[in-house]
Amino acid sequence: MSAAVTTDATIDAAIDILADRTVAVLTGAGISTDSGIPDYRGEGAPRRTPMSFSQFLGDERSRKRYWAGSHLGYSRFSAAEPNAGHFALAELEVAGIVPGVITQNVDGLHTRAGSRRVVPLHGTMDRVLCLRCGQMFARDDIAAQIDELNPWLTQPDAVTIAPDGDAEVNDVDSFVIPDCSVCGGELKPDVVFFGEFVPPLRFEAARELVDGADALLVAGSSLAVNSGIRLVEQARRRRLPIVVVNRGETKGDARATLKLDAGTSETLGAMAAALIR
Repeated sequence: MSAAVTTDATIDAAIDILADRTVAVLTGAGISTDSGIPDYRGEGAPRRTPMSFSQFLGDERSRKRYWAGSHLGYSRFSAAEPNAGHFALAELEVAGIVPGVITQNVDGLHTRAGSRRVVPLHGTMDRVLCLRCGQMFARDDIAAQIDELNPWLTQPDAVTIAPDGDAEVNDVDSFVIPDCSVCGGELKPDVVFFGEFVPPLRFEAARELVDGADALLVAGSSLAVNSGIRLVEQARRRRLPIVVVNRGETKGDARATLKLDAGTSETLGAMAAALIR
């Protein structure tokens, strides 16, 4: 049964559980809130239904709305900086304690913080994929094309962004979406939309990280998405210690060896300071 109240004693208990073990790490949107990127499900988060893959494919106006909002949100999204939680995990990797990080985030902050082995379960916002030929493009190049094709589109003073880099835009009918420069096909940010599956090879890489570790640390995830809870269940079946750090309940609490109801920045920083000797 997991503990729910976080004190210095519970942080010490988490450190005792993880000490002298290799620790696979699974992160969610909660680790990036201190970088200014909101959480879908955290306390105070507005109700929001992200666009599904079927909507994106099936309706031109939905694609325009998504691309216009994603473009406006991307500039602020990409300006976010890694926080203490990201840096703590990078330090733990350098120390040989964390073999790699599995993340449900698309913000790229783990890589920018210095983590070298990162499995982005849901993709990354800095790449764009052609749905017809599979060509991959740098997001900055596509953003430059969008600016050229839509000179009327300017970023409002206040843009509400989401964990997937999207933003709310009202008038999208005039928006022009660039086509693939190779085959003329439709472009999509290289992220997993609602209704899509995590690419099998990517999920297998995540499974391998959990299989090769002695413990699992979940940081900043409510584990509401199936891919995350499957990895927690994998760890449980292997009887690995599972430590969950998240503000609020998660779907993995009943499976956790220890649950810390706490922010990730300060908690991961304290863990790294104690575990790196």
